[in-house]
Formats: sequence, structure tokens, C-alpha cells
Amino acid sequence: MASAAKSDRISYAILTAPALLVYGLVIVIPVVYSLVLSFTDWAGVGIPNFIGFTNYVVMFSDPIFWWGLRNNGLVILVSLIGQIPLGFFLAYVIYRRLVRGAGFFEAVIFFPALLSPVVVALLFGVVFAPTGLVSQIIGHAVGNPMFSLTVFNSKNTAILPYLIVLLWMYTGIYFIIFLANLQKTSPEMLEAAVLDGANEWHILKSLILPQQVPVFLTSAIYAVAGSLKSFEILWIMTNGGPSYYSNVLGLYMIQNTFSFYKYGFGSAISVVLILLSVFLILILSAVAARFTRAYEEGAH
Repeated sequence: MASAAKSDRISYAILTAPALLVYGLVIVIPVVYSLVLSFTDWAGVGIPNFIGFTNYVVMFSDPIFWWGLRNNGLVILVSLIGQIPLGFFLAYVIYRRLVRGAGFFEAVIFFPALLSPVVVALLFGVVFAPTGLVSQIIGHAVGNPMFSLTVFNSKNTAILPYLIVLLWMYTGIYFIIFLANLQKTSPEMLEAAVLDGANEWHILKSLILPQQVPVFLTSAIYAVAGSLKSFEILWIMTNGGPSYYSNVLGLYMIQNTFSFYKYGFGSAISVVLILLSVFLILILSAVAARFTRAYEEGAH
């Protein structure tokens, strides 16, 4: 028995070692290196000088950091109260065949998620430009061909085009996630509910939604993680402008690291992003575990 258990442990170690090695090389070592680098003034060349918490003090006193954090919060909100609920609603409509041409709508809804972020950024950069497509449509509607859209140049609304793009592009991902889970619902249960006189609202409220709570919570974790690290589309669309009004923390990190060669400062930003991500994901994971446990107990 002892030799068999030892053999199992050896087999387990052999099987997991490659994955752990890759994880360490790709995740653990870069994170530790960034943490160490965040306490230096390294500019990409030469020997790093230890400067303690100076990078963090400068970062927390920089208004661009706080504005980027505010914009990241808006991105998270759009994901949590925009992409996920809309994705579920569309998936439910398709699953219940409440519209004709379900196959066509599935393709249309998911199509934006297949596009390259570069293509999407260039497309919507033209659409929301001061003299772009939206300006031309409004100009023709109001009889002013010279109309120029400037609402997105103000401090409080500069981030709106990016939020619209995120809602359009990534709702399809949650649509597919919910549709796949809805298709696991027992048809017999739905048929029995209909025979008992349940209308569409009661089916949704009493049968479908309770089963989808774990999916909502898992999607929320995925949304938060993605919202904090995304910046590519915004980089191409606005590069954080005008001024810094549309900046997010990911772009703030890239700009300081590769444009201003402040590798130590950029590492400090990345450490804050990692800590913020871990904090939010741990909270959501705890909530997800609690709701999942309650659902399983209720099912029994």
C-alpha cells in the first residue's frame, strides 16, 4: 500500500511538473520580477537603483492614475450591468425561440467577438471622430453639413466611445456562454411548467434564472479580470486622449513603461493592477461559492 501511494505521488508529480514549470515561467517569475522592479528607478538600461516606495507615492499622487482607475471602474460596470445581462437576455430569446431566424441572430450577435481588436479600434475611431460617420449623420439630420461631434472631447464623456465599443464587441461572448448553459436545461421540466400554466415570465423567474446564478457569477469574475487588463482598443482609438480623459490603468502602465521609459514606475502600476484584480476576483469567487452552495442545497 505504501509503495502504491508513493508511486501515485511520483506519477502525480511527473504529470503536473510541466504545467507548474510553464506557470512559474509565464506567471510567477514575471510577477515577482515586476514587484522587485517597482522599487527601483530602472529606465530600461543600466543598473536599477533602489528607491523604496517612491514610485507608489508618485503614482498615488498622480491625478492621471485616479482618473484611469475611475475609467476602469466604468469599464467594469459596463461589463457587469451591460455585457452580461444583455448577453443573457439575447441568449434567452434565442433559446426560447422568441424570434424567427435564431441561427442568423446567433451569428450576428457573436460576430463582433471574432473581430481583431485592431480592426474594431480603427473602425470605431472613424465612426466617433469629430468629422466621422456619427457627425455626418447628425449633420445631415439637423441640416448642418459642417457639424462636428465634440461631446466626446470633454472630461466626463471622453470614455463613452470606448464603453460603447466594449458593449458591442464582447456581449457576444457572454451570449454564447449563457446559450450553451441554457441548452442544458431539461426540456421536460419546461414542458411540465407550460402544462401547469406557467407563462414566459414565470419560466424565466422560477426555472431559468435560479439555474443560471453560478453562470452569472463566473461570468462576472471573467468580466472583472478582462476589464482591468484591457487597453488595446483604447490605445488605438484615443491613446488615452484628449489629454488623459479616456485613460485606463493598463494604458497608463504601457505609456509610462514604453513611451517614457519608466520601467520601475510601470512595474508599480502593474503590481497595483494585479492586487486590485486579485482582490476583486477573491470577493466574486467567495460570492460565487456561497450562491453555488446555496443553489445545490436548495436543489437537494
